[in-house]
Amino acid sequence: MALLECFYPDLYLDSTYEIDFEALYRKGYRGIIFDIDNTLVMHGAPADDRSIALFERLRGIGFDSMLLSNNKEPRVKMFSDAVNSRYIYKAGKPSPKNYRKAMEIMKTTEETTLFVGDQLFTDVWGAKKAGILSILVKPINPREEIQIVLKRRLEWIVLFFYRRDRKRSAQ
Repeated sequence: MALLECFYPDLYLDSTYEIDFEALYRKGYRGIIFDIDNTLVMHGAPADDRSIALFERLRGIGFDSMLLSNNKEPRVKMFSDAVNSRYIYKAGKPSPKNYRKAMEIMKTTEETTLFVGDQLFTDVWGAKKAGILSILVKPINPREEIQIVLKRRLEWIVLFFYRRDRKRSAQ
C-alpha cells in the first residue's frame, strides 16, 4: 500500500504525555511543533495543569516549542499564553509552509524538529511533507465535530495498513 505511506506516522502512541522527550533530546531533537486540540487537551479546552507542566518540562530539557493550529487566533493565543509557547494560527495544515515557518522561528532544521498531532491527513501528512519526524497520538476525546468524524473513518483504513505493514517489517 505504498500509496498510503505518505500518511504513515514515524511513531504512533496513545498520548502526547507518554512521549519520552528526554530520549528525543538525546537523539538531537531541539524543536517540537504541537497541534493543540485533541493532542494536548480536549477540543476547545483551555490549557490544563498537565499541558502547562509538559511545556515547563520541555523548557527544562532544553526544547523550543511552537503551536501550529488550523484554528483561529483567539483559541490558539489563549492556549499559547497559558503554556508560554509561540504559535501560528490558521496554519493551513497539511501545507508544509507553516511547519517550515515554525522551524525558522525556532531556528531548527528538519533533522532537529519533530511534530506531535492527532490527525493523519493534516498533522502527519504536513509534517512528512515538511520533512520532519511525525508522532501521531490518539485523540484525547473521541467525540468530535462531524467533519473530523468522517476523516477519522478514513484514518482507520490508513492505520489498518500502517499496523499491518509495521507488523510485516518487524518479522
